[in-house]
Amino acid sequence: MTMEQTVNPPRKKRHRPSVRVGLWVIKRIERLLERQSLVGTTPFLDNRDFPWSRELEARWQVVREELEGVMQDPERLPSFQEISKDQANLTQDDRWKTFFLYGYGYKMPVNCARCPETTRLVEAVPGMMTAFFSILAPGKHIPRHRGPYKGVVRCHLALMVPEPRERCRIQVGDEEAHWEEGRCLVFDDTYKHAVQNDTEGTRVVLFLDVRRPLAFPASAVNRLVLGLIRWSPFIRDARRNQRAWERRWGD
Repeated sequence: MTMEQTVNPPRKKRHRPSVRVGLWVIKRIERLLERQSLVGTTPFLDNRDFPWSRELEARWQVVREELEGVMQDPERLPSFQEISKDQANLTQDDRWKTFFLYGYGYKMPVNCARCPETTRLVEAVPGMMTAFFSILAPGKHIPRHRGPYKGVVRCHLALMVPEPRERCRIQVGDEEAHWEEGRCLVFDDTYKHAVQNDTEGTRVVLFLDVRRPLAFPASAVNRLVLGLIRWSPFIRDARRNQRAWERRWGD
């Protein structure tokens, strides 16, 4: 801590009243979701509870082939914060790249046309909300953070995992895991989690957010909340940024 920080410590971030009310509501909805979840609520989840993960694993090499086409010009790919401005809290350099197929239910037709088989696979996943290639450069760290909402579960299908594999890892809650090419990692991103690529290679996963399987009435509440999030300014801004990047890509 610097002397300036000691004399003038940073103030705790304060949200607008409407945001505070929204967060209060979301926390209570999440308690309902946790009680009525049809899958685990632990940091890492059992792949056997997600039958669609088997098809992704069976076809991972097809996805990898389409990824290799995308990766032919990696410098043109957008950094995550170029698409989703809120990610600037997590990353401010150009070492976390993305290639979106879907974002909160919105299809990115230009990118999907470049990866038709991957698009077919992710569209077959029940409740798929978001799908993109998440590309981490050598030495890139993503600090600990919490996902915004328990109504989705997250899946990483590992496509490129550099060696030594034990130095490329994800920590969710107090548990740590390593990616294995061709295998899915499914986890609850509302546990604080962090990612480290302490290798000299690039790590790439197919990143999916999927609606959490829930009993009724939690399933209906969850669909409503996700629908509202889909129409939020945050998602609309990200969609505009993606379209702007697609126009530049085509130049």
